[in-house]
Amino acid sequence: MLYFGRWKILWVAAVAAAGLFFALPNLMNTQALEWVPDWIPHQKINLGLDLQGGSHLLLEVETEAVVTERMNGLVDDIRNALREEFIGYTGLGVSGYGEAGLTIRNPDELAAALERIQGAANLVQSSPFGGTVADIEIDTGDGGEITVRLTEAAIAARVTAAVQQSIEVVRRRIDETGTREPSIQRQGDDRILVQLPGVDDPDRIKRLLGQTAKLTFQMVDPDTSLADAVAGRLPPGSIVLPSANEVGADGTPLRYVLRARAIITGEMLTDSQATFDGQTGQPVVSLRFDATGARRFGEVTSENVGRRFAIVLDNEVISAPVIREAILGGVGQISGSFTVQAANDLAVLLRAGALPAPLVILEERTVGPGLGADSVRAGGIASILAFVLVMVFMLAAYGRFGLAADAALLINVMLIAAALSALQATLTLPGIAGIILTIGMAVDANVLVFERIREEVRSGKTPFAAVESGYRRAMTTIIDANVTTLIAAVILFMLGSGPVRGFAVTLSIGVVTSMFTAITVTRLFVATWLTRARPKLLPI
Repeated sequence: MLYFGRWKILWVAAVAAAGLFFALPNLMNTQALEWVPDWIPHQKINLGLDLQGGSHLLLEVETEAVVTERMNGLVDDIRNALREEFIGYTGLGVSGYGEAGLTIRNPDELAAALERIQGAANLVQSSPFGGTVADIEIDTGDGGEITVRLTEAAIAARVTAAVQQSIEVVRRRIDETGTREPSIQRQGDDRILVQLPGVDDPDRIKRLLGQTAKLTFQMVDPDTSLADAVAGRLPPGSIVLPSANEVGADGTPLRYVLRARAIITGEMLTDSQATFDGQTGQPVVSLRFDATGARRFGEVTSENVGRRFAIVLDNEVISAPVIREAILGGVGQISGSFTVQAANDLAVLLRAGALPAPLVILEERTVGPGLGADSVRAGGIASILAFVLVMVFMLAAYGRFGLAADAALLINVMLIAAALSALQATLTLPGIAGIILTIGMAVDANVLVFERIREEVRSGKTPFAAVESGYRRAMTTIIDANVTTLIAAVILFMLGSGPVRGFAVTLSIGVVTSMFTAITVTRLFVATWLTRARPKLLPI
């Protein structure tokens, strides 16, 4: 185990050089890094919310809106199904949370109505192990009354899906803003915890997360005036929505009468970018549709030249331009009274997709950078103190061998910093604790080896034989101890959250680098000295 071929020495040197290469940017300030060539890594260790400050948001998904949306869709499906069979009914509508009711006029048609209503059900998973069941249950009463309600399994499945989808949409929206290493995780049944280190404009993030961003393109109803709609003469299939940007003479938002059916929805978008109008120079949002959206957009604009269509975002009309000509090719744009920032934010919202339900900010905290600076300073002092004490102990206890262990410990800390920088992992205050723990654990393997070598020397073995036997006999114990620690760290990372994960990340990296430095680097130093000095007695 004491023989090192040239290729192995070069490999160890290459790993140490790579560690220095990736760790070096952490010793430079931002101005100095600007002068560093592009081929040299620029990544520094990301500091977490508790170290550099930022925003902490606790969001709640309004799951009731998800259930209401399903019930409205179910009512529409029931209405269409009964009309297809010419079954008369009255009172069809949502009657409560997850519940709808209606009455069949002719009791003889009750069986046929129940069959058609059952056909409007969706299938949901009945258990985590598989199997599906209908998402509705139907009760009948006297006089042809029918009550349709969502099952508990259906409500739970929709709530879970809404929260998971909301997390993904929130993550995409925040990633689009360039925020580095955000922490986004589910908390409880319907809440999402968002931590954004280093965010200096939390209000913009709140605006991005607060919008559902449900985009639709709808035709303006040319046959119904706003006065008729306000007077109660709104025809079926039409709705009244306010403008997001225009106001009337009385200072209230203008309102439009629109066809309720959406021509194109946000799901048909493939891209959205903030650009500038070639004629006016005003900020606009350019849109690109998928094949279905492009075909539908082309058909509608071809058939409705001269008429107006509305671009609706979260039930507000952004703009309602007149269709001058057919718009083919699947490309369009949204214009309005946009600033550059507003156009960018709208493009981000549309690219990230719509939330399945509105989000409510339950809790907001801002962590100042002063607290983070104090934590970094205290953590740095603790790390240096632990590092110095360990080095002094090893040098005092094992002499020249301890010096080799100290040199390997320096390389170990450098490799941890390099790994955190290269992986862009977030360093938190518990992560600093993990580094300090690693510093103490890094010399454990060396202590085991050195004590084994002492035993071999006492038994009368030569220096070469004692060192060889010491490393060989201690190897099994070293591997067992580090592998079990690594398993524990992985479990902490998988099951933990926030600070626990930060501790697990640094501990895992530290275990891997410690195995390399204790088993390979220290052994290389000892073997090199032993080969050159050829001592008759080991100074240990």
